[in-house]
Amino acid sequence: MEIYDLIIRDGYVVFPDEVKKADLAIRDGVIVKIGDRLDGKAKEEYEASGLHIFPGMIDVHVHFSEPGRAHWEGFETGSQMMAAGGCTTYFDMPLNGIPSTIDRKALLEKGEIGERKSVIDFGLWGGLVPGNIDDLEALAKSGVIGFKAFLSATGNDEFERADDFTLLHGMKRIADLGKVLALHAESDPITQWLKQEKEKDGLFSADDYAATRPVQAEAEAVERAITYAELTGCPLHFVHISSGLAIEKIESAKRRGLDVTVETCPHYLLFNHGDLFDKGAVAKCAPPLREREEQERLIACLMEGKFDMISSDHSPCPYELKDPAANNLFEAWGGISGGQFSLMSMIELAVLHGIPLHKVAEWTASAPAERFGLSSRKGQIKNGMDADLAIVSLNGVHEVLDSNFFAKHKQSIYMGHTFPCQINATFNRGKMVYQADAISEGVQGEWLKVIDSCIAVNN
Repeated sequence: MEIYDLIIRDGYVVFPDEVKKADLAIRDGVIVKIGDRLDGKAKEEYEASGLHIFPGMIDVHVHFSEPGRAHWEGFETGSQMMAAGGCTTYFDMPLNGIPSTIDRKALLEKGEIGERKSVIDFGLWGGLVPGNIDDLEALAKSGVIGFKAFLSATGNDEFERADDFTLLHGMKRIADLGKVLALHAESDPITQWLKQEKEKDGLFSADDYAATRPVQAEAEAVERAITYAELTGCPLHFVHISSGLAIEKIESAKRRGLDVTVETCPHYLLFNHGDLFDKGAVAKCAPPLREREEQERLIACLMEGKFDMISSDHSPCPYELKDPAANNLFEAWGGISGGQFSLMSMIELAVLHGIPLHKVAEWTASAPAERFGLSSRKGQIKNGMDADLAIVSLNGVHEVLDSNFFAKHKQSIYMGHTFPCQINATFNRGKMVYQADAISEGVQGEWLKVIDSCIAVNN
């Protein structure tokens, strides 16, 4: 008789092309058998009758700000928050820590902290900034997921935006290293010029902020980056794209055979400029939330398959950096705190728009795994894969409250929002890390390093 560590019974499993009731048998953190009412015994069983089993989300875009700014969000609270949202792997961005992750020493320091504190698996991005071209190879050989650069001001002195020469030199080097460059695509000349015009006239409203970061600023930066990619052969990944015009340019590049992928974030799909007007700085991000018509255009692009994946761009800060009593809207930190809610957001959109649940699994798990070199272990529910699973009730609801939001700081555009679903449990490599608004004790994530397209972990 087969002996397993865990059997999850009678759940509706979200496979790549269908949803089907099945049992899952897990041994040594890996799915080893899938079928109807499996025989055998297990040390533990989990009854999932009436529940849906999604592959654990892979969130390729979060900011945990450690070391140096753990009071913004660190690996401990950040990873707990992700686990509570059904996420089992996340990639931390390189810019908000001190030091930023722009050389091997900083990478190893951050990775060591993550290995001690993260309750789920994680990867790390490296940065492309002026002056660190010679550091890219060491970062690549040390296992970074890829590289991140900004085409507009970052807001942090530790991580400068990449000028055009840095971009061209860096993209050529990244292409040679077989990595991907992720880009925050907004034109710095356009955004800075418009910002100065508003500040000169003392205009700081929600409408004024949005006017300084128009669709044209995003589209121009996207087009320029694509041109540079054609010259250098560099694979690109565009983060948090917020406009249909930018998507048109990315779609054109894909049709020409360029190696380009694109993400958007749930906040661009669930919220719009009216929320910035009503809620103030907790709804400030860059690019900004767009008008309702643009929001609807983005949802249409999603349904038409023009977005490859979804990420949270969880970008928190202490409330004093958002406090309207201390900052006007231009001065306030720009970032949405909401990494816990990405999977539930996409399920909400699926319910509203009749989107098949297997598409949600593609956007949140299989597509990120495929793009960033994790698909040998993660991203799908099948034999031989890590047992990274989100157990979801489509009959329950989840109202976002201080008490069930695991982020360090509770101020968020999502506060008070009610999702038509709830995360009942999260398993990372077969171990339950979250259940019933509680994080399990003694759970620990792995630092996933991608070296020569293979996953490596520290033993």
